[in-house]
Amino acid sequence: MKLDSFIRYSACPVCSSTAITDKFTVRDYTVTNKVFPVAECSECTLRFTQDIPDAESIAAYYKSENYISHSDTSRGLINNIYKIVRKRTLRQKRKLIERVTGKKSGDLLDYGSGTGAFLNEMQVAGWRGTGLEPDNGARKVANDLYGLLLKDTGELFDLPGRYDVITLWHVLEHVHELHATIAQLKELLAEKGRLLIAVPNYTCYDEKAYGGYWAAYDVPRHLYHFSPESMNWLADKHGLTIREYKPMWFDSFYVSLLSSKYKNGKTNWPGSVWTGLRSNLSAMRDVKKCSSVIYIISR
Repeated sequence: MKLDSFIRYSACPVCSSTAITDKFTVRDYTVTNKVFPVAECSECTLRFTQDIPDAESIAAYYKSENYISHSDTSRGLINNIYKIVRKRTLRQKRKLIERVTGKKSGDLLDYGSGTGAFLNEMQVAGWRGTGLEPDNGARKVANDLYGLLLKDTGELFDLPGRYDVITLWHVLEHVHELHATIAQLKELLAEKGRLLIAVPNYTCYDEKAYGGYWAAYDVPRHLYHFSPESMNWLADKHGLTIREYKPMWFDSFYVSLLSSKYKNGKTNWPGSVWTGLRSNLSAMRDVKKCSSVIYIISR
């Protein structure tokens, strides 16, 4: 139900169950300082933000110099650390794609390209890349930094051909038209192609440590808060299969540093690092407990 350009769900956005309950409220620490309810589905275990701005209203909630995926900012120590770590993770992502596709080059679609760092990494390595990004400012930064001409995400349904690999790096949790988008990505995926979706995982240890202060809730920009179970429901609903689960080890530290700042008013560096380490130790026994998980999906 929509009210004054805000959306309140009466059924789960993934499985459509009406067995949903409000769990707690979370504050928007990045832009507005507003508080939003987070609900949970007892059927598929998805958590999701309630009273979210609709697709036409959400842009204002991204307008912050600290929002690194749109601005590529180096402002603040945490963002500087993020950019240093990103150089390594970009190579890791490329190698993962080469392994799961069995290809050193091919056709790649990156949905939600941000400022273009990943797409640039892949194009330099020889891949033919297409990037989609909704934010005009981020598209400009991608052009200025890498000479990339990213398309608006609205062009997803007009793309020709099929892709050997489609990637969404911390993007799916932002997408209003969840099922239409997944259905179209499936159509664009080559028969033996791979769809890689990375999202935060609220079943991790660092979420248990910080609760409503957990930075990966990032309301209202994060519309959905996935668990591995809810991702399986979503894949099954679209005739897709999750082949592998891969950890994103650095995310537990980055999220813990931000969460500590939200909870305490300033970053507790030793405590944050210890929480990130404990989270990763937990995930070593079960990768589905990692702070963020990469789901490697096929038709």
